[in-house]
Amino acid sequence: MSTFLDYAKVNVKAGKGGDGMVAFRREKYVPDGGPAGGDGGRGGSVIFKVDEGLRTLMDFKYNRHFKAKPGENGMSKSKYGAAAEDLVVAVPPGTIIKDANTGQFIADMLENGQEVVVAQGGRGGRGNIRFATHKNPAPAIAENGEPGQEVDLILELKVLADVALIGYPSVGKSTLLSVISNSKPKIADYPFTTLSPNLGVVKLGYDQEFVVADIPGLIEGASQGVGLGTDFLKHIERTNVLLHVIDMAGVHGRDPFDDFVKLMGELEQYNERLLLRPMVIVANKMDQAAAEDNLLEFKAQLANYYADKEHSQPEIFQISAWQTKGLDELLKATFNIVQEADFVPLYNETATVEQYVHYQLDEEKPDFEIHRLNGDYYEITGEKIEKLFQMTNMAHDESVNRFVRQMRAMGIDQALREKGAKSGDTVDLMGFTFEFVD
Repeated sequence: MSTFLDYAKVNVKAGKGGDGMVAFRREKYVPDGGPAGGDGGRGGSVIFKVDEGLRTLMDFKYNRHFKAKPGENGMSKSKYGAAAEDLVVAVPPGTIIKDANTGQFIADMLENGQEVVVAQGGRGGRGNIRFATHKNPAPAIAENGEPGQEVDLILELKVLADVALIGYPSVGKSTLLSVISNSKPKIADYPFTTLSPNLGVVKLGYDQEFVVADIPGLIEGASQGVGLGTDFLKHIERTNVLLHVIDMAGVHGRDPFDDFVKLMGELEQYNERLLLRPMVIVANKMDQAAAEDNLLEFKAQLANYYADKEHSQPEIFQISAWQTKGLDELLKATFNIVQEADFVPLYNETATVEQYVHYQLDEEKPDFEIHRLNGDYYEITGEKIEKLFQMTNMAHDESVNRFVRQMRAMGIDQALREKGAKSGDTVDLMGFTFEFVD
């Protein structure tokens, strides 16, 4: 069973802010002893952070819910509640985060240690010391903590590598990766041995190394979803250089040049800008008897193929991955290309964490909406009014009266009248029902 996972849908919920407190100190000649209720603490945010030690989203296969802790409630004697710790969730480099409901791009997680807040913790509710005025020096008013943000997210992993090994199944990509790097992929002489991208680090000397990814699942029709194609073509997007591995011996009765042309067509169908990336042709299995003759024919066909192309013909390197021959020259050339290559973006890949937009109330959305359900029964909905309700401490009459004033200031009373509401009609807000008084 494969342990590679490059797609996950998760739910994240930030912590609610702590509730503010209504409290009074006992002090002679001070009304009710004076207000002494402290503010609640901030709820914990959910933060995604890049961990370069991770290579897959497998950790999200069984754990799809992430919930930060709430802030501590305010206390008497004007003591503030403690803020909750943020919940930090590790993701592999190359993870793209999107809003699952809107498809909105949130962040592209590339650099080790990069962080992004995906759900903001709620602010703490204010205690009654915050509401004291000359007219009301001892208010019995406090706020509940603000709800933490909750959102469904899509995580999509596109592996980060300098070089992509591409080619038809059984051309020797996995064998090549195993002999040039520290990777130990599964190798067998039949198609689709590799069912997930394998990464390896090629080390040529001090401070001379590059990362190689073996991209599986590429066959004719891959760009249209045949086989495993579209699942793994996306992993080529982040690589700078393409090593096109070809079975020059035609061991399985395949035609080397036909394989080359078909796979180039798949790359072009997926995204034609992939063809602008630097490419090297790796003529593998040159230890086989038919390879030399096939190579001569391949070179002639290749020259004709590129005769009318805008981009130049790739260089060909002859190797035998099985016998580890010809590898030094190939790797040195590849390293030089990696050093000199300018990354060719396929689309707008310039979005950074600084462009991340926090989830917040859309200014274009109405503060509230009135729905007449039946006869004398009405329902109020809307993000702003619902948040105000959740932050109202219904245990204290002064808090309730303050909420009533807020609703009236927002125009809810007038909107109910316009919908036909009369005194005595029932109004529902988030399951809380009250009687409309005109």
